[in-house]
Amino acid sequence: MPKLLLQLGIPACLIVLVGLFVTLFDPLESFDTELPPDEGLKIERGTTESDGIDVWVRGNGKDPITIAQVQVDGAYWSFSQTPKGELTRFDSALIKIPYPWVDGETHHLAFVSSTGTIFDHSIEVARPSTALSLGVLGDLALLGLFVGLVPVALGLATLPLLRKMGSRGLVFSLALTVGLLAYLLVDTLAEGLELAADSAGIFQTDVLIWVVAALTFAVLMSLSRLQKKPTSGIGLATWLALGIGLHNFGEGLSIGHALILGNAALGSLLIVGFTIHNLTEGIAIAAPLTKIKPSIFIFVALSAIAGLPAIAGTWVGAFVFLPHWGAIFFGIAAGAILHVIIEVTRFIKSMKKNEYNPFSKSTSYIGFGAGILAMYATALLIQV
Repeated sequence: MPKLLLQLGIPACLIVLVGLFVTLFDPLESFDTELPPDEGLKIERGTTESDGIDVWVRGNGKDPITIAQVQVDGAYWSFSQTPKGELTRFDSALIKIPYPWVDGETHHLAFVSSTGTIFDHSIEVARPSTALSLGVLGDLALLGLFVGLVPVALGLATLPLLRKMGSRGLVFSLALTVGLLAYLLVDTLAEGLELAADSAGIFQTDVLIWVVAALTFAVLMSLSRLQKKPTSGIGLATWLALGIGLHNFGEGLSIGHALILGNAALGSLLIVGFTIHNLTEGIAIAAPLTKIKPSIFIFVALSAIAGLPAIAGTWVGAFVFLPHWGAIFFGIAAGAILHVIIEVTRFIKSMKKNEYNPFSKSTSYIGFGAGILAMYATALLIQV
């Protein structure tokens, strides 16, 4: 033990000595050319309220920034900032502008720092912000049920049909599941990277999303490898439900955020589109259950794990959404989905080993392709 402490202590002491040397002697001082400060400001969210415009901003540069003036549609306007003062790196603040915005119009904002640097932001379509209330939460929950829980439950109801397809049909349905998940993986990463582009650069979210996905995948794989045999039956269906549930939470984030800002018209076509699109997810969860007879409780539990996160997603997306948190969550979902793809593929391989079928390879390829095409075709019905 003393030897280990010594081995760890020497590098730690060296790091402390280097830090003290740099702090005391500042070897880079001679390179200071007194360049303008590196200011940065990220506008994370803007809403139009009854008393004006509310904007959430975050310090996004190496040097502190002080917001000195605010312009709305080219005119300087009074504003209040909470908390007051300069914004250092990572600091956030709420800017309230008592501006008489016009419903349905576009308003252009400019934030001017004390050094004269300008940061622009536009509210594309001004409309009254939806206040948090039980009624609004209920409406969002109903939407979450329609786009998450209901289609998953309907997909699980196809289990009797899957049972009649035989071993070759089971291979096809499992390969179909891998295709569905592959599409979800790409879609999840694409949505996460889109949010990363809108988040503050200081978080390096475009890199962080990959790191989070990799860590999530590594943790889930280590947990699933505690058993030597490939995961199957209820265990595999549970992993599928978890991965799909995480994706549906992210889907709910996007829907809630779009609706609360008035960027999407929620109509019957949108509900039907999501129902059909997510129906395939329920089929994917049902595929590993064809050789067992799960209880009603299992069906309800799997439906809840996969579908209910969509409700929570709509709530979070509507009222507390910030781009970097959304991107990070999509990274978690991507890692979970990749893990499920590996587990389903292992299960298919074990089936082929136990029940050799000369057509199983072609059946797998056809199922995989059909899964991707099914997800793409049903995604065309959704426009958020």
